[in-house]
Amino acid sequence: MGRGRAKAKQVKVARQLKYNGGNTDLDRLKSELGVSDPAPAGDDYDAYDELAEKYADYADEGTDDRKDGTSGP
Repeated sequence: MGRGRAKAKQVKVARQLKYNGGNTDLDRLKSELGVSDPAPAGDDYDAYDELAEKYADYADEGTDDRKDGTSGP
């Protein structure tokens, strides 16, 4: 007994977090987590192109047998 008041308080706090959580300082959170700013949008395509070139040989192999003895998709 006596748990009703504590549970009501928890429900109140949970509702506040759920419905009033829009005032989060995202810049402060990023600094606390140590997250760096993302690269400009144009650089994403350059990184993709580099990866595509790096793994192009694997894509060209198709369904041939792999080096580990398994077959491809």
